[in-house]
Amino acid sequence: GMGLILFYYLHDEGKHYSLEELRSLQDWVIKPNLQTIHGVTEVLGIGGFEKQFQVIIKPDALLRYRLTLNDVLERIEANNLNVGAQYLEKNSEQFIIRSLGLVRSIEDLENIVIKTFDGRAVYLQSVADIQIGGALRRGLQTRNGEGEVVAGMVVKLYGSNASTVIEKVETQITALNKTLPKGVKIVPYYQQKDIVESTVRTVSNALIQGILLVAVVLLIFMGGIRPSLVVALSIPFSVMFAFIAMGLLGMSANLMSLGGLAIAIGMMVDGTIVMVENVDRLLREADGNEPHRSIIRRACCEVGQPIVFAITIIIIVFLPLFTLEGVEGKTFRPLAYTVALAMLGSLVYALFLAPMMSDVLMKGKSLTQKNKRGLDEIILAFILFFYRPIVRFFIHFRLIAVLMALGLLVLGAVIFPFLGSEFTPKLQEGTIVVRLTMAPSISINESKQNTLIIERRLLTITEITGVTSRIGRGEVGAHADPINSAEMYITLKPKQQWRQPNNQAFIEQKIRKVVANLPGITANLTQPIEMTVDELLEGVRAELAVKLFGEDLQQLKKKADEISDVIRNIKGAADVQVDQISGTPQLIILPDRQEIARYGLNMEDIQTLINRAVGGVQAGYVFEGIRRFEILVRYPEKDRNTPEVIRNILITNPDGMNIPLSQLAVIREIIGPRQITRENNQRFISIQANVIERDIGSFVKEAQAVIEKEVKLPSGYYTKWGGQFRLQQEANKRLAIVIPVTLLIISLLLYSSFNSLKNASLILLNIPLALVGGVIALWVSGQNLSVPASVGFIALFGIALENGMVLLTYLNQLVAGGMSVDEASIKGACMRVRPVLMTAITTALGLIPLLLATGTGSEVQKPLATVVVGGLITSTLLTLLVIPALYKWFSVDQSK
Repeated sequence: GMGLILFYYLHDEGKHYSLEELRSLQDWVIKPNLQTIHGVTEVLGIGGFEKQFQVIIKPDALLRYRLTLNDVLERIEANNLNVGAQYLEKNSEQFIIRSLGLVRSIEDLENIVIKTFDGRAVYLQSVADIQIGGALRRGLQTRNGEGEVVAGMVVKLYGSNASTVIEKVETQITALNKTLPKGVKIVPYYQQKDIVESTVRTVSNALIQGILLVAVVLLIFMGGIRPSLVVALSIPFSVMFAFIAMGLLGMSANLMSLGGLAIAIGMMVDGTIVMVENVDRLLREADGNEPHRSIIRRACCEVGQPIVFAITIIIIVFLPLFTLEGVEGKTFRPLAYTVALAMLGSLVYALFLAPMMSDVLMKGKSLTQKNKRGLDEIILAFILFFYRPIVRFFIHFRLIAVLMALGLLVLGAVIFPFLGSEFTPKLQEGTIVVRLTMAPSISINESKQNTLIIERRLLTITEITGVTSRIGRGEVGAHADPINSAEMYITLKPKQQWRQPNNQAFIEQKIRKVVANLPGITANLTQPIEMTVDELLEGVRAELAVKLFGEDLQQLKKKADEISDVIRNIKGAADVQVDQISGTPQLIILPDRQEIARYGLNMEDIQTLINRAVGGVQAGYVFEGIRRFEILVRYPEKDRNTPEVIRNILITNPDGMNIPLSQLAVIREIIGPRQITRENNQRFISIQANVIERDIGSFVKEAQAVIEKEVKLPSGYYTKWGGQFRLQQEANKRLAIVIPVTLLIISLLLYSSFNSLKNASLILLNIPLALVGGVIALWVSGQNLSVPASVGFIALFGIALENGMVLLTYLNQLVAGGMSVDEASIKGACMRVRPVLMTAITTALGLIPLLLATGTGSEVQKPLATVVVGGLITSTLLTLLVIPALYKWFSVDQSK
């Protein structure tokens, strides 16, 4: 469904070529060259006219020469063929025998002998006019309100990389433009590569900025180039480790996979920070009697186990994302993979490379140096000046710590119901699609005129640079749109040139004003990829779909209109539309079997004549080099363009009698169904809508309540809500099952690490307080609870537990060394405040660029970054204040 990767049109600067000639260029020059590219599975053409050799039969001449339409068809086919006759030997050589009888021109067709009449040959030109014309079409393409253009759509092979294929297509287009007739040029007007490059650029910039911010924090807190360098090198190592693994797994660099690395930037250094900080502390405290390498070994062994468990837990907390299926799985699994791979790389670095780098780069200070205070010591002293009395206060008044934690939990519980909900924030793709739906009875020419008028109106909007519209469908291809449907692709200026930069909603508002209240036309605004996803989900091209199931089509239409009227009046509803299921004019021909039998005819005789005389039939091909064009045989337009003349079409029976069709069939005009849709063998009708300036979750909740109250459905009729809402519900259901299982696994790991249920419980207290911070951050920033936000909460699980594990491990070591619980709580908290703050600040700063980014793709990453940064604040607060305060109640040995 996402295979349509590049759209283009043919620009004829001098207007020297007809639409028929341009279409021949598209079908026989451009298409074959593009289809040879590896990764391209098809090139679909639309617009202009496919060249045909048209044989327009003269009904009067058929009567005069006592011929039937079948006679003409048989003679054309019999006079348009090549044959082979094996070979002959001549002068020791073998000659292949070929008889060439293919038609090559209009003259050849005209001179086909149909029969002999009164001793004279009757040629095809005697009973038909032969001309070159355009094939019947069910779609066309227009641009900028100026007129029709010929266009093409490139479809990539399933499983191939869109960006790679597009690059090859662009290279081939550049080469083709040099060979096309003078003045004709292939101009792409939409390609997926643009949004791919924009999103990757956005997240890459955030990744680089995050690395720089983290490096600055490391330099300040570590107090020297050498320890900072040891920690900072874990980032490129982890990133390269992830890239190599991605390559082996066949993963691409995209918004989500690179976004996973951006999320993990701050976390990548956490294990190494703890390791190097402990090494640095012990080196400072060394008296010179213990060998340098021995100190490093001892420092690494002290914190090695909690680091392994902490990073393992971070990887495990992302397991729920691996279980997601469908669109949500495709979207978020790459993020989970890259986070897990990057954290695995950081663990390898922390355990094996960091000790070695510390041995090489970090030498113990001399006595003279030890008397000097570095920047890191000054910062640490400043922090401890405020922190030590606060932590001592909470340790002596533990109930205050409990009340503070409970207060935060209550605040989070109060705020949570006020959060909106959605699947993902709307990604601004940079290209807007306006879907026009016109009257089912409209002709293709009237559709074209309406579309041209709207294109000209849209071009009055400052930010719009071009509008290219596809009406109906091409002769072949993925789209089965009728001629009353148009897709208008709107290309925009760069965002910095918009009146309101980075505010696509403002432009959409202006577009809605242009297309509002058009007589007989309904409009729906979407975006190319968004539209494709919505269509794959529910068969509609809007964010939200309500499917009404039932038996009777009339009743379905009536109730669907009632539901649409209700939805239209709900705040946030936009582009509300009901499926067109009727309104298509039809000319129905009902043959009378008794009359047919009375004249000695068969049903096939009637149906074949109607099909061939009115609809037209292919009678072979004319070859022009490698090009192949149909020969179409049908009656002239004046003998098939009204019900009256169709009634007068004559059919010859076996006795040679000519009978008008009106004597053999009843012909009448009716208004028939346009389409009948089914799902699980049940008929349904869809009501579609977009939601603007509001979250989908609350919109659906209100709409369901109002519909239930105001629309009374007959027995057996029911509604099903789909689209983005269904994706959100399915993701939430799966996460609701998997996340508790993951927490259970984490609890078991914590218990196995500390061999204490009390210790494990104290660390797990971090999770709810971390979640509170994320909830508050979403509410303050006005964002909704979405799947990206849920991913942020999942990331918080691991981050919140990591610092708690390291702190608790050190507290246990102090108590085991004979120190009292209260004294150990104060001393341990003061000694671990630097690494705890460092890990929290580096993780938060690594996400700040994503939080502040405004480029394409930032919309999806922002909720995630918001949740993690907000959660880090409350989580760090708990780690530094509540855990030391409550440690006495949760320590393994309370006798001390």
